[in-house]
Amino acid sequence: MCGRFAITLPPDAMAQMFEAVPANDLPEVPNYNVCPTNRIHVAHTLDGQRRLAAMRWGFIPHWYKKPNDGPLLINARAETVAEKPAFRSACRERRCLVPASGFFEWTKDGQDNRLPWYITRRDGDPLVFAGIWQDWSREEEEHRTCAIVTCAASDEMSAIHHRMPVVLERADWAKWLGEEGKGAATLMQPAPEGSLRWHRVPVEVNSNRARGPQLIEPMEG
Repeated sequence: MCGRFAITLPPDAMAQMFEAVPANDLPEVPNYNVCPTNRIHVAHTLDGQRRLAAMRWGFIPHWYKKPNDGPLLINARAETVAEKPAFRSACRERRCLVPASGFFEWTKDGQDNRLPWYITRRDGDPLVFAGIWQDWSREEEEHRTCAIVTCAASDEMSAIHHRMPVVLERADWAKWLGEEGKGAATLMQPAPEGSLRWHRVPVEVNSNRARGPQLIEPMEG
């Protein structure tokens, strides 16, 4: 799964990377502890143009009467995203890209303590997750919302968690966004073995209130 991540790339660099027009209300960066329901940076194609926009991380199905009317849907499983009533329309028509510098996952020790890990690309490039998005509104409340697509973990990542976000390569962005015809379903695979790396980080990040660059620094010793 993907329940927390970090983004340190400036918005203009993200816009350049995606060749997208940036919105004026993008979230502040850096953010070393992006949490569910936060507004996050998302690239999507709208009216034939790529845009870098802010979206609520937490997909809201159209039948929810209020944002917390059901489970918080921050992830969509690759195996069922095209079939689940909450996601299937977005999977067909509204796919997006979510940039991240790295994401967090947890293991447990013998005393059941949660031990955080920070996962990044081995080559140092930003991660780009596959996502889906949807507009939701009721009366005077409106949200543009999204979820990150997850898949079974690669063999090497399974030592930390059995799920992982779908990481897309640059050559596949246009296909995922629907700009290059069909075939997006073939992209929902784990990252290639050896393409990611990870290190232990301070347990401070276990709190969703924690802030600062120390959250992604390797633990000493």
